[in-house]
Amino acid sequence: MSFRTLSGAARVGLAVLFTAVVALIDWRVDAPIAFGFLYLFPILLVGTVWRRWQVLLAALVCTLLSDVFDPYRFSAAMSLPQDILVLTSLAGTGLFAFEVTRRRAAELENLRRVESESAARRAAEEQLEFLIDSSPVAILIMSAEHAILRANQAAHRLFGATAGELPGRSIRRYVPALGRVSMAGDAPQTFRTEMQCRGTREDGLVFPADVFFSTYSTAGGMRLAALVVDASEDLRDREETSLEQLLAGSRILVGAVSHEVRNVCGAISVVYENLSRDGRLAGSQDFEALGSLVETLNKIASVELRQSRRQAELSGIDLFEVLDDLRIVLDPHCQEAGIDLHWHIPRELPPVWADRHNLLQVLLNLTRNSERALENAAVKRIDVAASVKDNIVSIQVADSGPGISATEKLFQPFQKGAESTGLGLYLSRAFVRSFHGELRHDPTAPGCSFVIELATAGPSESEYGRAGAHGKHSTVTA
Repeated sequence: MSFRTLSGAARVGLAVLFTAVVALIDWRVDAPIAFGFLYLFPILLVGTVWRRWQVLLAALVCTLLSDVFDPYRFSAAMSLPQDILVLTSLAGTGLFAFEVTRRRAAELENLRRVESESAARRAAEEQLEFLIDSSPVAILIMSAEHAILRANQAAHRLFGATAGELPGRSIRRYVPALGRVSMAGDAPQTFRTEMQCRGTREDGLVFPADVFFSTYSTAGGMRLAALVVDASEDLRDREETSLEQLLAGSRILVGAVSHEVRNVCGAISVVYENLSRDGRLAGSQDFEALGSLVETLNKIASVELRQSRRQAELSGIDLFEVLDDLRIVLDPHCQEAGIDLHWHIPRELPPVWADRHNLLQVLLNLTRNSERALENAAVKRIDVAASVKDNIVSIQVADSGPGISATEKLFQPFQKGAESTGLGLYLSRAFVRSFHGELRHDPTAPGCSFVIELATAGPSESEYGRAGAHGKHSTVTA
């Protein structure tokens, strides 16, 4: 058994035993020799266990024992300096052992802490390494000179490079916009932002990219970390959705124009028939040509507009998500205009039959109309509420504006006094009716109120699950 493995009690026991042995030797050996120096060994032992005051007390006891069993007769002139010297030596030795032991314990504790932190750091680095390598997003680390220092597998796939080829190359070759990020100077600017730009693959093909990047400082200089995402699919989806909405709106707009043209052609046809019966223009080629033109124009306006093959089919949508999107769009506009926006949404709403984008466009049109109506109002407030009754979900958009005085031709296009062509409400109701709903004006409500009625799509676990997650906001005031 080594000395380091001894417990504190064992060391104190050995110290007591050594002290007793030295005292016995000093007492029984009849020789003109002082054995007080042997008390250094028990003092060293207790110095590794006891505290400072205990070590000093043990040194004092050993000094007294050394003085009691001194073979020479006590003399104040000689014994007192000797006792002081012995006490100082024993106390210094014990305190030295105490400090050495304490420092060694502190170093061991520090070593254990460093090893623990090193193990935790290695584990974190391994997890981060795994996360970077397995991430489907391209992750790049670049130096202040915009040279790629680290690139994961997704980055090599995104840029079409062979594994391990990207490190050492300039990022300007693949994402020129990142190459323009400045990291030079004594106090370089720190970036934590995102941007949309163009990326270039190894074969020269260009793709739209969403880039999230930040700069940070290290001992080796400034670094630029970037996450690059290929936005080609999002761009295609966005453009296809915009095209579908444009085609749907165009069909409705052309239908409205055709309806008005048919009315005008019908009136012209009546006048033409009256003039024909009068007989005064009989035989006139211009008159006959005018009749042919009116008939041809009437046929063109009567052509039924077929639905586009790419028109999205109706599906059960989560109304909470649509209203959340509406909130995201409205909040900044209402805050700038000083309008109080109130939401009254119950915790549970079933999915409804509708087209998500068209429904959002209808809601935006109604709320934008309310914003314009509240420009000069004393009280500026918009309420959006939803309710369910008899398998019908009603969405009410109401404002505290002056209201609408004449509602007879509210949903007719090309009205006098309307902004632009006056097609906003006409198109909105056409959109709602396209997914078998209804948009109506509620004259009983104060101010101006419109109600959208949509049929429920039936219980759906996935839709209800999302509705429950979003149903936490019952009433919110912006």
